[in-house]
Amino acid sequence: MKIEDEIKGRFRNDYHKGLINMTFTVKQLNYTFLQTLKKHELTEPQYNILKVLKGFHSEGPSSIGFLKERMLDKSSDVSRIVDKLFEKGFIDRKENPIDRRQKDVEITDQGLVLLSGMDDCENTADTLLKNLTNEEVQELNRLLDKIRE
Repeated sequence: MKIEDEIKGRFRNDYHKGLINMTFTVKQLNYTFLQTLKKHELTEPQYNILKVLKGFHSEGPSSIGFLKERMLDKSSDVSRIVDKLFEKGFIDRKENPIDRRQKDVEITDQGLVLLSGMDDCENTADTLLKNLTNEEVQELNRLLDKIRE
C-alpha cells in the first residue's frame, strides 16, 4: 500500500515523502518484531546485547563500552540493560581485574539456551522483508548505507 493511503497524508516533496515512508515502515517492522520478543519477556535492547554477547562469546568477556559500540540504539543505557539481564540470569558480570571501573560481561548458559529457543524471533526477522527479492534487498542495503554516509 502506498504511504499516502497508509497515513492519509500529503508531502512537501519526494524527500519528505521518502523520510516519512522510511520512518513509518521501520516502525511497522519494529512493532512486528517486538511482538515476537515480548513472548520471551525481552526488550529489543536486551535481545541486541544477548546477540552481541553470543556472537563474541568465543573471544571472552566484553566490556560495557564494547557492547555500547555494537548497539543498534546508541542512546540505550547499556549498564541498566546489563543489570536487568544479570537479574534474569542471562548474563554474568564481574569486575575487570585490570581496570576495576570496568565490568566484564559474558552470556551465561541460561542466556544461550534462551537464544537457542528463540527461533520464532529469527524466523520473524527473516520474513519482515519477504516482499522483496534478494536483489531488491541488496539494493535496499546499498541505499540505506548511502543515506548514512
